[in-house]
Amino acid sequence: MIDNPDQAARLLEKLRAALPLPACLIPELAATLGRRSATNSTPQICSITWVGYTGDDGGIVCRLDFTQNTREAAIASITHLRFDARMKLAREIAAYQKHRIKRLRRQSS
Repeated sequence: MIDNPDQAARLLEKLRAALPLPACLIPELAATLGRRSATNSTPQICSITWVGYTGDDGGIVCRLDFTQNTREAAIASITHLRFDARMKLAREIAAYQKHRIKRLRRQSS
């Protein structure tokens, strides 16, 4: 098991209550979305407007809305996003991300 189910459920509930949330894309995600996009440019900053849980396969996932007008929806794992450290949930999100990434690395080796 990758995620702690109780921790993920509690965080998911808090995230839903705090929507929309600002976030920054990690460079790898921005590059991937840029290749997929018709305009070939993806802003680094987005707003999370929906969150869900996909189990151990994907963990907590987020719907990303960008400031530019786009019809494409982007869904990404919360582990591919960065948050302002001053944000209320930043520590809990960082703890979830760290735990998940550590478990994924351990599982792949």
